[in-house]
Order: sequence, then C-alpha cells, then structure tokens
Amino acid sequence: MELQVVPVEKPENLNVILGQSHFIKTVEDLHEALVTAVPGIKFGLAFCEASGKRLIRKSGTDEALVALAVRNAQAIGAGHSFLIVLGEGFYPINVLHAVKACPEVVRIFAATANPLAVIVAEQNEQRGILGVLDGHKPLGVEEGEEVEWRKNILRRFGYKLG
Repeated sequence: MELQVVPVEKPENLNVILGQSHFIKTVEDLHEALVTAVPGIKFGLAFCEASGKRLIRKSGTDEALVALAVRNAQAIGAGHSFLIVLGEGFYPINVLHAVKACPEVVRIFAATANPLAVIVAEQNEQRGILGVLDGHKPLGVEEGEEVEWRKNILRRFGYKLG
C-alpha cells in the first residue's frame, strides 16, 4: 500500500466540502440539495465513480467551479469520493445539513476555506481517503479578549442571538 498527501487546489476565498458517498445518484441528489438549500448558489461538484465505467461525474452552476472540482477529484482519485467547490460568498454552514441529509452521503471529511490536503491510500486498483489535513495547528488557547471576540463575531454574522 502506498500513502500520498494530495493538496486541494483552490483560491483562498473559496470553501470546499469533501465527502464520501456510495452511489452514482449522488451527483444529481447533491446538485438538487445545494440549489434547494441556497437559491442562486454558485458551485462545482465532482464525484469519483468507484465501479462500472469509473468516471468522474460532474455537475454545478458555474463552469469554472465545476472544472476546479474535477481537477481536484482527478488528483484525489479515491473511489466514491466527492468534492464540492462553493463560489465566493457561499459557505458550508448554509448547505452542510442538506449535503449530509443526502441518502448516499456516507461521511464528510472536511468543509473548509483553509488550506486542505487529503491523505490517500492506494493499493492495486483501489484508492481511498484516510483523512485530511485542514488548516494549521493551533498557536495557543483562547483567553478573555479572544473569547469575547469569538462571541461578538458570531453575533455580528447572525449565527447567534443577543
């Protein structure tokens, strides 16, 4: 078995959702879930088919984002994995429940705008995701002012009341 670390290519301002599913129907169901969750959403979606024709299936509302999702899916190359690239101004918090509610979705590995790398194992004709490296390691523990900053920003963005 060989291990690789595959960096996800994306601009800093875009978010991605990386997950695993189990069926070709994933592409259409995820597309429907995203456009229903956030009308007008811009995204690209790529899904690595693990059997049959073993193609990278794709969909989305923005061709450049679809192409970016496909390039990353080709690099990762893990069966039954999917990658959603969200357009600028669209965030996982607004679509993640809909994505996870999709019957084919088995797990979510990451939902992030951070630098992301995927740890992939390969053996013969099989390739799978072992985990991810999301962002950077912590520099310390929040205290006083940082606790207040966190609480204030969540309220300013409307994620918390009061």
